[in-house]
Amino acid sequence: MSQKKMAAPCARVASWPLLRYFSRFERTTIANSVFRPFSNSSLRRSNLRNKLAPETPRSPWTLMAAVCLQRPPVISADLSLVEQRFARLMQQMELEKSILSEHELRLLEDAERLRRKQADEDEDDDDDERKEQDIVLTQDLEDEWERKFKTFRPAPRNTDDADKDLSSSGRLLSDSLVLLAEQQVGSDKLWLLPQAQWRPGETLRHTAQRALDSLAEPTIKANFLGQAPCGVYKYKLPKAARSDTSVGAKIFFFKAILTPDTPTNAEPNAALMWLNKRELQRFLKPAYMMKVERFILSP
Repeated sequence: MSQKKMAAPCARVASWPLLRYFSRFERTTIANSVFRPFSNSSLRRSNLRNKLAPETPRSPWTLMAAVCLQRPPVISADLSLVEQRFARLMQQMELEKSILSEHELRLLEDAERLRRKQADEDEDDDDDERKEQDIVLTQDLEDEWERKFKTFRPAPRNTDDADKDLSSSGRLLSDSLVLLAEQQVGSDKLWLLPQAQWRPGETLRHTAQRALDSLAEPTIKANFLGQAPCGVYKYKLPKAARSDTSVGAKIFFFKAILTPDTPTNAEPNAALMWLNKRELQRFLKPAYMMKVERFILSP
């Protein structure tokens, strides 16, 4: 009798439909962690959701890289009146506190030997011959220095003729110059730092190098100062030219220094200009100039 009572629940469970049995099993915590649902409807919904999901939107900003190429001063700047007075004062103090050099001491010794010789003081013949030779050699040395000094011609500090050629890197030798290039921006031609649009697969540093290589001046050689940009400038396109995929551009600036062995431009180049910091304000827009002047090295 007890066996029949124990078999009754098992019989009721065995009589349940198979779908009802698994649906009750799926609601348990253990089943959810161990078994997958037998229905693949969730998998189909997941695949459909992935197909209908929109792709990651592309940035509406155009990335660009520009080069701030500077030519450092070639000569020292002219001294002001106060600096000239201070320089003369330091020279006078150095002269008063200085001691005689070896050449000056040798000249005094030679002059003393000559005086003693003229006074017919007793001296050995060998000593007289050596001293006479020393005096002649010392005087010859000074004469040689004087001859070289008279033939020496220093490079001119005044470069008025070259200063008029804005495309020459040999102008304004005592000032720091920045290279500008005339570039097409939309329907306008603007004077800007050499720039180029970023291409997928390259770094912004390589883009800046490509912008410099694209100039029509193959003699320009530069050393970049680091691999990271030193500034950024962002601008928006006019409302009529904007779209969902194009709003404006972000320009990342890189610093570079012109190498000393770069020759000056032999012929004028109308597409390039070398300007100092004061002259840049005449050609660059105020918002652009405000970003650029932050990292320009000027004496």
